[in-house]
Amino acid sequence: MKANTTSSSRSRGWVMAGLILAFATGGYFQHLGFFDFAVNNPAEIWKLFLEHIYLVVISSTISVSIGVPLGILLTRDFMRRYRNWILNILGICQTVPSLAVIAIAMTYIGIGKKTAIFALVIYGLLPIIRNSVAGLAGIDPVIIDAGRGMGMNPAQLLFRVELPNALYIILAGIRTSTVINVGTAAMSFLVGGGGLGDLIFSGISMVDPGYMLAGAVPTCILAIFFNWFLGKVEFWAVSPGLSFSSRRDVSP
Repeated sequence: MKANTTSSSRSRGWVMAGLILAFATGGYFQHLGFFDFAVNNPAEIWKLFLEHIYLVVISSTISVSIGVPLGILLTRDFMRRYRNWILNILGICQTVPSLAVIAIAMTYIGIGKKTAIFALVIYGLLPIIRNSVAGLAGIDPVIIDAGRGMGMNPAQLLFRVELPNALYIILAGIRTSTVINVGTAAMSFLVGGGGLGDLIFSGISMVDPGYMLAGAVPTCILAIFFNWFLGKVEFWAVSPGLSFSSRRDVSP
């Protein structure tokens, strides 16, 4: 009984601390002019917010369409000798700053949303490919042998055995890539791609905190939402036994 009372008191304490922090943050944002700008310019913020979502959704969809099949390809027998080389090259590409990737893309494609989406696709590929390879390569060979013993062909093994067992890790890579792209998409403004970076960089150039926060706050909210939503997708798409096993396998 005492333990339950202590736990309840701690929960109320955390709730109160959260409320105090929220009120303090709101008061500080009001002081900086964030709420005044948001109230006076809702249409502009909404337009850029939708543009930002468009950039993230399109680039992430393309990254998944390329990254997952490439990850599958790298785990096939005829590609395993090249796997580490390809992953190392992709890792080097990932170390290039996002602004540099966008600048390089602009020299070949020009300015506009196509350049921004291309750069976001390139920047979002590595987490998806790496997790796809890790998930598929980490499956217990006994499970694969059991599938072969049941008479499954390679395609049946892939779709009925390998992908379901690797799905938790693959989805974790997709979630990581998408959240990264939410932040990176703010750079799209620099090449005429639109998005909430318009408000962020304009606010910086004008030294206007309210203007800047009008772009930064929705970007943070969008990143939190995508992280939460894709976490729910993981929860519903993967069976509890497989997700538990995956967490145990990847834990340090």
